[in-house]
Amino acid sequence: MAIDNTPMLVPHLVVGDAAAALDFYAQAFGAEEMARIPGPDGKLMHAAMRINGAMLFLNDDFPEFNDGKSSTPTALGGTPVTIHLHGPDVDGRFQRALDAGATVVNPLEDQFWGDRYGIVRDPFGHHWSLAESVRDVDMAEIMAQMGGAG
Repeated sequence: MAIDNTPMLVPHLVVGDAAAALDFYAQAFGAEEMARIPGPDGKLMHAAMRINGAMLFLNDDFPEFNDGKSSTPTALGGTPVTIHLHGPDVDGRFQRALDAGATVVNPLEDQFWGDRYGIVRDPFGHHWSLAESVRDVDMAEIMAQMGGAG
């Protein structure tokens, strides 16, 4: 493997079943698997995929390497992070995620800032917002909608 030090920022998800997560993300979001590295017990130590042209890492939960604590969203009682996917055909992409097993957190609706936007929870507890820009909105209108000064 060639050395590559290209600067990047890569979200890294911890899940309860990384192999199932890879399958889900392929079905729900069109993820392209790049790498899968199993550990000695069959759990995935590392996996990489590409969604919307961006890299995403994930691995199975390994409490033994985290002070004995699970770090999945389910174990933590939720997630403070939302992964955002922006692009065309948000209605189709939102439905595709639901058909693959995601659940609605916020329904897909036209928003005052000009996007059609909604949030789903994947079967592993991670939140994904999906959006498509549907109209141009200037900052004064956004601020007025938010009750701020324009």
